Amino acid sequence: MNDFAQSPSLILLPAVDVAGGKAVRLTQGEAGTETSYGDPVDAAGEWVDQGAQWIHLVDLDAAFGRGSNAGILRKVIKQYRGVNIELSGGIRDDASLEAALESGANRINLGTAALENPEWAADVISRYGEAVAVGLDVRGTTLAARGWTEEGGDIWEVLERLEEAGCSRYVVTDVTKDGTLRGPNLDLLREITSRTPKPVIASGGVASLDDIAALRELVPLGVEGAIVGKALYAGQFTLAEALDVAGF
Repeated sequence: MNDFAQSPSLILLPAVDVAGGKAVRLTQGEAGTETSYGDPVDAAGEWVDQGAQWIHLVDLDAAFGRGSNAGILRKVIKQYRGVNIELSGGIRDDASLEAALESGANRINLGTAALENPEWAADVISRYGEAVAVGLDVRGTTLAARGWTEEGGDIWEVLERLEEAGCSRYVVTDVTKDGTLRGPNLDLLREITSRTPKPVIASGGVASLDDIAALRELVPLGVEGAIVGKALYAGQFTLAEALDVAGF
């Protein structure tokens, strides 16, 4: 236990996914599986009150190409200026990229655009460096795009291309685990960290404090942080408890 207590800390990013103006959680990223949790500002505030240093803020409507919650996302960011925000969802061109960067977010995630428009993504990565992460949403070894509704190519081919482009960080989601409370895909994370020296943020499946501990053990391999969503909303544990296990 002492060895674990001295091991490097795992950054936790509680998720606030927004659809139709509400904080929601999906199961396996599928539209129509939303469970609503109320006002996104209040949802973020709960995590801030419990000690969150980062929040993973997602515009699901923009990700699915069915609308935008930009105003609400800006409200969340403005309300909690002392907290780091990772912003995701529908950032696919210069206009949406600039709007995301100007919102006050500390970091943005490219998803579909990194798969469908690699030249643009490479240019964005070279211009903005640490401010840009790329989301790798995976089913098996196949990437998912367009709000996880379309296939986006082989993960290892895309990862190699992004490495050549100089991507600074990856957010890796096992789509089959997301929102299911079935535990994270540790094997996938080990495989990805063996193929890149860049930090990786894990997403999908966290269900227990034991899962947080297991992810923390991967920090020396390159897993920098973990996004936690449904487990927090479902009351599996508190964020304060999770931060304690994560080393904060």
